[in-house]
Amino acid sequence: MIDGIYNHSEASSPLTQIDHDYWFHHEPRDPDNNWGPEFNYEFYDENLGTFPARRFAGDTVRFWIQEYHLDGIRFDAARQIANYDFMHWIVQEAKSVAGPKPFYTVAEYIPDNPSITNLDGPMDGCWHDSFYHSLIPQLCGDNFDLERLKEVIDCKRQGYLGATNVVNYLSNHDHDRLFAELGSRGILDEAAFKRAKLGTVLLMTAVGVPLIWMGEEFGEYKAKTIEQSKIDWTLLGNDLNKGLWEYYKGLIHLRKNNQALYTENIDFFHEDPDSKVFAYTRWNDEGSRVVVVANMSENYLAGYSVPHFPANGTWHEWTGNYDIESGDDNIMIDLPEYEAKVFVWQ
Repeated sequence: MIDGIYNHSEASSPLTQIDHDYWFHHEPRDPDNNWGPEFNYEFYDENLGTFPARRFAGDTVRFWIQEYHLDGIRFDAARQIANYDFMHWIVQEAKSVAGPKPFYTVAEYIPDNPSITNLDGPMDGCWHDSFYHSLIPQLCGDNFDLERLKEVIDCKRQGYLGATNVVNYLSNHDHDRLFAELGSRGILDEAAFKRAKLGTVLLMTAVGVPLIWMGEEFGEYKAKTIEQSKIDWTLLGNDLNKGLWEYYKGLIHLRKNNQALYTENIDFFHEDPDSKVFAYTRWNDEGSRVVVVANMSENYLAGYSVPHFPANGTWHEWTGNYDIESGDDNIMIDLPEYEAKVFVWQ
């Protein structure tokens, strides 16, 4: 996949030098969110019988797919493009060139809104910025809002239709990394890695497609910058960083191999706001099932009882790699602070 910048160009672009106002809007439509000359997808050249800016964008998309065999495009600044007609057209152009293979289109549409995707929207998916804005403050201990967490973990509550309609993330190139956020609050070392692992579980088991900001999977902590900022691979020489990396690998393996996590199915079967604990289950119709129990508090909860457990029998707890029996629709576990348990039905 590539990051396609179809909202704007550069002031030095050849097209601006040839005829700025033929290709671009004369003035920024939103001066507070302007990054260069903005393509004018509304302008129709009656002499040539074409939308020139659309034709140019379509040619570039076709080139990328034909020559480089792309599998998808992330459309930058889709809210600023503000033209669903054009976006419908460019997505159809891309998919017709790609042929029978799956081709995924996702919009950076911030703040996110289901209208950009779903049945009538032009895109397959949307960057789920509300997931980030809900989860990060709660992982950092700024607040606890269970209803907000449920909304973003189950995007259907926000009006999205399914698992490919949102791309979830704990950070991206527009935000500071989770470890920078934690560090700015004095949360360091093992405490920071615990919270990062908790965030990883929620990211990998929420409804939607997970996105990992490079280096996040082993604890890169540099703040965002427009300067060159290479990720520090030497961090993998530290036990905590290596442990987080292995944790990510394991969850990716679980996600790829347990089709309960492919679906839109999710049920929050246990809510304990006073203890800042909640539990949800994901499943498919073939019998795969995963349960997540999350403790968003600073308290170690020994012998914590989780009622209404989805099935009685043997479950495998993934994070600790042990089997546990549930009975009487209940399971009892020790639930450390800022930690999640992941149970897989055997």
